[in-house]
Amino acid sequence: MSNEFVFGWHAVESVLRREPERLQQVWIQTGRQDKRVKAITGELESLGVAWEVVHRRELDKRVSGVHQGIVAALSESREWGEDDLYAMLDGSRRPPFLLVLDGVTDPHNLGACLRTADAAGVQAV
Repeated sequence: MSNEFVFGWHAVESVLRREPERLQQVWIQTGRQDKRVKAITGELESLGVAWEVVHRRELDKRVSGVHQGIVAALSESREWGEDDLYAMLDGSRRPPFLLVLDGVTDPHNLGACLRTADAAGVQAV
């Protein structure tokens, strides 16, 4: 299993929507039995992704950030190069929609940019 983790509901849901093949395993904190948990676990089961309900301390061991009660282990992501970007854009019927960032140092700002890009349908960051 990889050592790349995402955590937090929005981050895990984004991977589930965009790159479900990267999901290796998901851990959910005990005590949550709401619609959001049922929806995610249903999708995970349909994809054959292992998931487990664990105590908060198990999640705390895996990540150091605020995990919101959910952590996912991912397989390594593919590294994309400039040639891949050109190939992707050449094959698109619509004008390119890209997000270019420079000098972002605050992880909260980066997270906000990525969530907004995801919601807006940006093709590449």
